[in-house]
Amino acid sequence: MKFSLWLPANLPWRDLHAAATHAAGATSGPARWRGLWLEDHFMDNTPEPNDGARGECLTQLTALAATVPDVRIGSLVLGNTYRHPAVVAKQAAALSDIADGRFVLGVGAGWQENEHRAFGLEFGDVPSRIRWFREALQVWTSLRDDAFTDFEGERYRLEHASLNPKPHATLPILIGGKGEKVMPKLVARYADEWNMWSTPEVFAQKNRIFTAALEDAGRESASLWRTTQALVFFDDRARADEIAAQGRPAIGGSAGEIVDMMGAYSEAGVDEFILPLTSLRDVAKIDDLGDRFLMDVAALVA
Repeated sequence: MKFSLWLPANLPWRDLHAAATHAAGATSGPARWRGLWLEDHFMDNTPEPNDGARGECLTQLTALAATVPDVRIGSLVLGNTYRHPAVVAKQAAALSDIADGRFVLGVGAGWQENEHRAFGLEFGDVPSRIRWFREALQVWTSLRDDAFTDFEGERYRLEHASLNPKPHATLPILIGGKGEKVMPKLVARYADEWNMWSTPEVFAQKNRIFTAALEDAGRESASLWRTTQALVFFDDRARADEIAAQGRPAIGGSAGEIVDMMGAYSEAGVDEFILPLTSLRDVAKIDDLGDRFLMDVAALVA
């Protein structure tokens, strides 16, 4: 199993760059970070709009692509409702070139209502956002794979559009989602990678559904890279249980217990665990916790 790091998107650039640079060079025996991820939000998730600090995801990733070598970088995940998918495709192609093929286009249907209201973005209902997302996936894959794209849908229209230059390498598309009706079909049809928050038990159950969708689509199960994340609390299982009781996937305990949890994730079908450190603001703490996870957990799983 591989491991990646989810960094805070609300750090000043100098701090974000310092944390990313440290992570890209960090190793512990055979273990190292495969990738670095950033979220795509404009504010904290509260009932009303707020002034929660956030950098713009694609701008931050572009800067990381140009200055931090050797690791993959990706969006976890871009909200489709924030940008026209054809413009995202152009940005992603440029990012892929700057990153020398290390960029992963992580995308989702969009869900956080307060930032839509604050920035004047159409939110729609869940069925609408899923329909718009399906159209966007068609746009992204066609622009990536075809010389020209003509498309007329409910929300998006393209006329003989070309993604030129193409991405530096085959641009992987990661879909973030856990719905059991439509999302498995979208993943089976369009995704190279799939992500969701989970515990091992939840992932095992969802993975059976998504794997069945792959089979129904005539696709090999191994062709989909599966990733997940949960909050990790070293030496504090009680805190992990408290967070989990609130509905957020969380694991905790001694380093050995967390190693065992990684084994359970692997048995459930996870290819890559992403460690989220998005609540931290101090670069030294980010470095220390990331290094501890590599040394005490990832190195023993690898």
